[in-house]
Amino acid sequence: MGLENASGTFDIGGDLTVHRLGFGAMRITGDDIIGEPDDVENARKVLHESLVHGIDLIDTADSYGPAVSERLIGEALAPYPDDLVVATKGGLLRNTDGDWKPNGDPDYLRNAVLGSLDRLRVDTIDLYQLHRPDPHVPFEDSVHALAEMKDEGLIRHVGLSNVSVEQLDEARDIVDIATVQNRFNVGDREFEASLDACEKYGVGFIPWYPLGAGDLGDRADAVSAVAAKHDATTQQIALAWLLHRADVMLPIPGTSSVSHLRDNVAASHIDLDDEDMDRLA
Repeated sequence: MGLENASGTFDIGGDLTVHRLGFGAMRITGDDIIGEPDDVENARKVLHESLVHGIDLIDTADSYGPAVSERLIGEALAPYPDDLVVATKGGLLRNTDGDWKPNGDPDYLRNAVLGSLDRLRVDTIDLYQLHRPDPHVPFEDSVHALAEMKDEGLIRHVGLSNVSVEQLDEARDIVDIATVQNRFNVGDREFEASLDACEKYGVGFIPWYPLGAGDLGDRADAVSAVAAKHDATTQQIALAWLLHRADVMLPIPGTSSVSHLRDNVAASHIDLDDEDMDRLA
């Protein structure tokens, strides 16, 4: 029995109940998010370990590898436990030069969904997110494509990533939006308005870059002080702050290390008080 995931729960789309602390599967690929990991068996072990500790939301994307993260998840965990939600994303290409190139063309997105279904070994994707709006494709066309695939049963819930409040509102006029995944952490709150909108609408907010790669900006000293008070690491406090910041928050810290995974789950047991939150504000 692993360490309990004590992050509380959230209902994605109103019907998929998950613990709010999930796992981001970007780092189980090779260096620079390209190719196979150096130790494939370790990557599979990390995935299995996440389930042991009560993580029931795993987030990935077809561009991680590309295709490597999704395939490893399918190989390691399918057929999935009934309570496991596997979310993926499409619409962002990854090339060997390390570039990320958006492609929101409806035909491309349909093809991307079919590839993700195959690699994840499912008939329906629990949560499929538009990875990034494509400036060369009308945003509503990309969203309509996902709405059509939801109607066809290929996608259960539609999510967005890297969007403004205005784009969220535009998409919600087309299809129910279950989640928004934007960059957000204790040191980087540029998309706070998007979080506020998600709270208003009851939409799950998935903060990517939740630990800021250790760079917490001008809040680093405050985080360090709170960490010392709780005998915790600064990364654990950064996660605990996210969980305390909003009930719709669904952090998905990623790692290729079993020990780091356990540290992340332990952060769900840290109870920040009002003084701590004021200090971190």
